[in-house]
Amino acid sequence: MHDTARDHARLFFELYWRPEFTDVVDLGSLDVNGSLREACPPGARYVGVDAAPGKGVDIVVAPGDPLPFPDAVFDVALTSSCFEHDVCFWESFVELIRVLKPGGLLYVNVPSNHGFHRYPVDCWRFYPDAGLALVQWAVKRGYPAELLESFVAPPKNEAWADFVAVFRRASAQPCIRRGRMADRTPADNVHDFERPGIERETGWMYDMRVMLDQSARIAALEKELAECRRAAPLPDVTPS
Repeated sequence: MHDTARDHARLFFELYWRPEFTDVVDLGSLDVNGSLREACPPGARYVGVDAAPGKGVDIVVAPGDPLPFPDAVFDVALTSSCFEHDVCFWESFVELIRVLKPGGLLYVNVPSNHGFHRYPVDCWRFYPDAGLALVQWAVKRGYPAELLESFVAPPKNEAWADFVAVFRRASAQPCIRRGRMADRTPADNVHDFERPGIERETGWMYDMRVMLDQSARIAALEKELAECRRAAPLPDVTPS
């Protein structure tokens, strides 16, 4: 688990967890340098699901298979740093919505950019409108979902730019939260169910910004070098 994945999971629980919640399922729960289980409030019944056995895994489910749970049994579903490795993440998304109770929450964190990392495969990156597309797919499959908020967050020390989204299985009850994640962490391209359109919209992804900044630094250094050469030209060492 990278640094921002850990930070965003903790923020999700801080803002969205409710006292009446009890049951949590985590898809992609294998503990690799940490687990979302660490951020889950005490007392919750936590079920970790992954494609292989290991630390943090309670139930093994083969890739592409349905989750072995009835409809509407969990209050919260989580998946972090998993969908990029899932060859049919859209089907997994629908499964997570299916097992949520009406009004239950789904937290998703997926890379928006950065390096190729096979575990065992690396297939996808998520752009800012991905959450809207997933909602449309779930509705088409007969499981109405709502996007509460989504955004793309910049990397910290480990270079991963996260696409973060909070969904809800559709319910007539109002959404209860103690604030928006996008207001508590750096975020661009923000979607929010209470505000139409997209906030802080930009087409510059974080790797593009790094490249632009480095290009500007190189240009400045080249200009400085040229000025130094004009001020103190090198001696002529041409052979006589």
